[in-house]
Amino acid sequence: MTPDQARHAIEEAVARVAPDADLAGLAPDADLRDGLELDSLDFLRFVEILTERTGRQITEDDYPHLATLASAVKFLAAG
Repeated sequence: MTPDQARHAIEEAVARVAPDADLAGLAPDADLRDGLELDSLDFLRFVEILTERTGRQITEDDYPHLATLASAVKFLAAG
């Protein structure tokens, strides 16, 4: 997966979980959960959608890699 594909998958997942969230206005190193006001259930749904979209199993141990937009893109692109 390229970084562009990873970013698109993240944007798609955010749009499904928090349709009113402004991902474009979020700095690449800002905390996704805080910046998008995702609660625990929203974040779990976000992870589920990323798993469906990418075909990559994302475990709880991987959650720190999804902390920011930049780290999430890097994690998914490395997969």
